[in-house]
Amino acid sequence: MTELDIRVVRFDSEVALQLVSAALADLAGRYGGTGDDTPLGADQFDPPDGAFLVGYLAGAPVGCGGWRSHGDTGEIAELKRMYTAPEARGRGVARRMLAAVERSAREHGRKRLVLECGDKQPEAIALYTAAGYERIPNFGYYRDHPGCISFGRTL
Repeated sequence: MTELDIRVVRFDSEVALQLVSAALADLAGRYGGTGDDTPLGADQFDPPDGAFLVGYLAGAPVGCGGWRSHGDTGEIAELKRMYTAPEARGRGVARRMLAAVERSAREHGRKRLVLECGDKQPEAIALYTAAGYERIPNFGYYRDHPGCISFGRTL
């Protein structure tokens, strides 16, 4: 694989909005509706309370992921909007993006990363479990929805 260039961008930047739109379209294809109605504000991904990262291959944006603060302790981050473009799948992009998001959260003092996922995302579930994430009680916007699966990992 060519070197993946990972950059921190604003959540409301053009490139981030483009990738997030593609991620939501993918989720809508799996689950219906808009894909994900979780309320998110761009400022939730501003350091030191969060970060949003975009990965580029040969100058083209092919993946993204971010974290935002979760809870009141300042020690937990929530993973949001992980996505890899179809043309870049199977090349390690998601694994590298996840590691970069984890590193960013850790550098900002977070000790744990949590996430919500759905049962129609087998690729994501495989990625998270391979990376050492374990099932935790459901939380967040979809906690009571059938098919919601939550994971967490100490950083």
